[in-house]
Amino acid sequence: MIEKFNIRVYGLLLNDNSEILVADEFEFGMKFTKFPGGGLELGEGLIDGLKREWMEELGQEIEVIDHFYTTDFFQLSGFHSNQQLISIYYLVKPVSDFKITIAKKPFDFKNTSGEMLSFRWLELNNDSKEQLTFPIDKIVINKLI
Repeated sequence: MIEKFNIRVYGLLLNDNSEILVADEFEFGMKFTKFPGGGLELGEGLIDGLKREWMEELGQEIEVIDHFYTTDFFQLSGFHSNQQLISIYYLVKPVSDFKITIAKKPFDFKNTSGEMLSFRWLELNNDSKEQLTFPIDKIVINKLI
């Protein structure tokens, strides 16, 4: 039984090489690839939540350029069977020099305990969606292509 909404906000950062930034993570006992971002907190607006998530995950200030997509269908959470996901995606750009380390391969974690997170560029092509884990992200990358 669905008991609550889980609102997620994500930033889509494209580079000049037709690539998009993705996050590889290990959490809840599984590996997954998604766009940078995460859960909205109570009392927080969408843009503020997205900026907070990027600072927490990447240490990077961003500017939101435009809204790109909001989930328009029912999606059950992959982690919580009692939650319905609503995901909002924005096109973003860095406010300052981009400082994070970019991995050359998927799941190239520098540490093996605690939060396991790495970032890499993913080429935008018809095979890109196969590298993303979650159904909504696959729809978004198809729209970007």
